[in-house]
Amino acid sequence: MRHHDLVVLGAGSGNAVIDDRFAGLDVAIVEPGPFGGTCLNRGCIPSKMLARTADVADGVREAGRFDVDAVLGGVRWTEARERVFGRLDREAADGEAGRRRSDFVTVHRGRARFTGERELLVAGDQGEVRLRGGQIVVAVGSRPVVPAAVRDSGLPYETSDTVMRRRTPPRHLAVLGGGYIAAELAHVFHTAGSRITVVEHHHTLLEPQDEAVSRAYTRIARSRYQVRTGVTLTRLEGEPGRLRLVLDDGSAVEADTLLVAVGRTPNSDTIDADRAGIALREDGRIVVDAHQRTTAHGVFALGDVCTPVPLKHVANREAQVVAHNLLNPGDLAVTRHDVVPAAVFTRPQIAQVGLTEQECRGRGLEYTTATRRYADVAYGWALEDTTGFCKVIADPGTRRLLGAHILGPQASTLIQPLAIAMSLGIDAPTLARAPYWIHPALTEVVANALLDLGL
Repeated sequence: MRHHDLVVLGAGSGNAVIDDRFAGLDVAIVEPGPFGGTCLNRGCIPSKMLARTADVADGVREAGRFDVDAVLGGVRWTEARERVFGRLDREAADGEAGRRRSDFVTVHRGRARFTGERELLVAGDQGEVRLRGGQIVVAVGSRPVVPAAVRDSGLPYETSDTVMRRRTPPRHLAVLGGGYIAAELAHVFHTAGSRITVVEHHHTLLEPQDEAVSRAYTRIARSRYQVRTGVTLTRLEGEPGRLRLVLDDGSAVEADTLLVAVGRTPNSDTIDADRAGIALREDGRIVVDAHQRTTAHGVFALGDVCTPVPLKHVANREAQVVAHNLLNPGDLAVTRHDVVPAAVFTRPQIAQVGLTEQECRGRGLEYTTATRRYADVAYGWALEDTTGFCKVIADPGTRRLLGAHILGPQASTLIQPLAIAMSLGIDAPTLARAPYWIHPALTEVVANALLDLGL
């Protein structure tokens, strides 16, 4: 059994734990797949690169609104796919090569399972290796959920792990699920030429978003795709290339390709956590404290396998906390998840931070809201935007923001000053009045929404 001072399971955000401060230690990284994890190889980054391609194509289609004569010749899917994954596959390979060149890091390619307290069995292409770590970081991520009706059918299906590497766009793509992954990939493939049908059991798409955003996005999606809400898949039948989704209302959707995008589940069930004394929550997430420590001595966890907020920027922050705590056991850092902005890179973009209005009602909070449309500000005119808006929610007593929600161009950027204010305790009137807001930049929609709170 080989001993390492530190063993990191997972080379996504887990890889970010290790820097030159660990050079005096014997460190191992265990990873079964390409370095970079879900985000680099099959998640955040390729989906946003392809979404940007879709945005450019849609911009050409809509050029007439700006008195520009332009004709879209089409999206060259094969070239776009090669551009995206040619770059990302090199990044993954370079990341692994860099670690292998390190004089203090050993890379073990394979899947790790605990066999005892801080003891592991790694099974890979080169056989099995037994390891023991003085300390261990579990960062093995998550994977797409596949409902039994799909899994047991024996018929082919795609997930976010696979669909972006398709050689050609589907003719008719049925998207099972109405969350952010479904929204982004529907946008990508619709622009690439696929007919889209979305099947969602909730009555609106992006149901966890603020109700105003969810309703608005559902209306927009219905104008582009066939959208079936309030229905559940009961069985998948047919044959490859001719699939039939049978729904619980007796209707059916026929498509050549099915994308399953109903959520993700932690990979904690792949590591035999119980043998190491690592406790799990009912939903499969590893139990961690505020310092990212598991219930097993000397074992930390980070990212999708444990976090309540499964986002890459959250995993990266947790990696920073874990790195600090590994090196400074007498001065432990704390992870906070109370103010986490997030964005959906569909068309239009969507971004949020803090509570939704329905959450405020559910908690019995006193609150006030204000909404300002993009069409109310000068740059909204420049964009010819008719659907975008910024909605802010504040506590009338403290005048601090409780939440903010934006639908429209640049939403993922516009949300950031609101997230900063919530993180630093800056109240809404101060944020609206203290800084200059550039005129006629789109940020005026944020400033005006804050002023409309009347606090």
